[in-house]
Formats: sequence, C-alpha cells, structure tokens
Amino acid sequence: MSTSPNAFTRMAKAASSFTGRPLCFSLAVLTVVAWAISGPLFGFSNTWQLVINTGTTIVTFLMVFLIQNTQNRDTEAMHIKLDELIHVTRRANNQLLDLEDMEETDLNELRRHYEEIARRAKNGKKNAPQTSR
Repeated sequence: MSTSPNAFTRMAKAASSFTGRPLCFSLAVLTVVAWAISGPLFGFSNTWQLVINTGTTIVTFLMVFLIQNTQNRDTEAMHIKLDELIHVTRRANNQLLDLEDMEETDLNELRRHYEEIARRAKNGKKNAPQTSR
C-alpha cells in the first residue's frame, strides 16, 4: 500500500481544498465584479464578453475533473470503511460487501428486502426478516 500520494493526487487535494474555501469564492466574486465594472471602459465589446466566457469555461472544465477526482477518492474510501464495518459485524450480510459492483436489478431486489425490514420495524413487528439471506 502506497503511503505517499502521487503528484496529481496532491495537487487535486490542494486545489479542491483551496477552491472550497470562502476566500476562493470571494476571489471569484471579485473577478466577476471587476469584469462587470470594466464593461463601460471597454464599451461592452465582444472581446470584453469573450474574456469572461472563456475564463469561466476553462475554470469550469478543469474543476469538473478535480471535483470528479475528489469525489472518486472520497467514495472509494467510504466504500472501504463500510466494507470493513460489514466485515467485522457478526450478523452482517456479507453479500453487501460489493454492492457497487452489482447489477441494478440485484440492487433493486436488495433495496426491496431492506424496505420490507424497515416497514415491518416501523409497524412494530418483532418478526422482521433477518438481514442475512
């Protein structure tokens, strides 16, 4: 197991950490305000409009990849943690360890099973079906 993240992972973490802060949002707002204020100076020209359109498109394009990378890491870590909890719980249904790899029909079947357990529990029935199948 690698203990040191690669350069992209370090950069993605740093960028997502920075862009999620109020300071970064404030900088973005100030950029838009500066652009709007400069409109009369440039006569609201096509070039003036193109600057903000191009800038926001580039930032959005790059942020999509950073957000996806961060989301993928967070989701994978959460799956591993949940898998460990299922693994160490004596009465847990080990079939749930790899739900993310199951077909949608199988997931729907499991969902119906757990919805039935929840419905019975809500109605106060003691004989709710067991989780291990």
